[in-house]
Amino acid sequence: MGPVSSSWSFNKFFAIVFVVFAISGEFVAGYYKPSPWRYAHATFYGDETGSETMGGACGYGNLFNSGYGLATAALSTTLFKDGYGCGQCFQIMCVKSKHCYYGNPSTVVTATNLCPPNWYQDSNNGGWCNPPRTHFDMAKPAFMKLANWKAGIIPVAYRRVACKRSGGMRFQFQGNAYWLLIFVMNVGGAGDIKSMAVKGSRTNWISMSHNWGASYQAFSSLYGQSLSFRVTSYTTGETVYAWNVAPSNWNAGMTYKSSANFR
Repeated sequence: MGPVSSSWSFNKFFAIVFVVFAISGEFVAGYYKPSPWRYAHATFYGDETGSETMGGACGYGNLFNSGYGLATAALSTTLFKDGYGCGQCFQIMCVKSKHCYYGNPSTVVTATNLCPPNWYQDSNNGGWCNPPRTHFDMAKPAFMKLANWKAGIIPVAYRRVACKRSGGMRFQFQGNAYWLLIFVMNVGGAGDIKSMAVKGSRTNWISMSHNWGASYQAFSSLYGQSLSFRVTSYTTGETVYAWNVAPSNWNAGMTYKSSANFR
């Protein structure tokens, strides 16, 4: 066999590199890649106003002010993952039901709440969110984009998708001068958070512990310092630095915006 041409060698190398990136998972070339489609069921809670969906186990508060609106869902325990599922985005499609609207429409929702187990009811008859079921309890307006609400429960296909956010992450401050509690909202990319650290203008990086939902805490005296944050995604492991998010005169109850975000 004669020598292999340089162009063939380059093409083969390119093909190998492409395959490596294609099978590397849900994080490719700096962007979150949709997951495969899976099957579950969906119900809804609240009414058309979405008032009962405000607040919730992720701690996002008023979902209109937080930027999520009514395109939201509460996750069963299996998907909620002790709060690490907060902020994740799912494309949900109505399938295999006479109640589906024509064309099997889909919609994208953000996880903002927990659908708790109901051990008094069978998992296939009312206990829809009992482990190990994967289930979405959607805001009623989101559910109504898929099917007639009178269905009550519908089979769905779902997949994780990138959270497309406008602007950077938002950091809502709670706590006091010696205990900093941060709720992180408007997270792009995979939408979730695994860990955080805070840096004062006079300190090194201080690791924050997971409190509940989408909140992280640091037991440190940081008042009077401008603050920066290091945020790591639960799904992808990617880390983003949000520099100088809050001024030195920051206060609890305020929300500060950053230009930094995941893609």
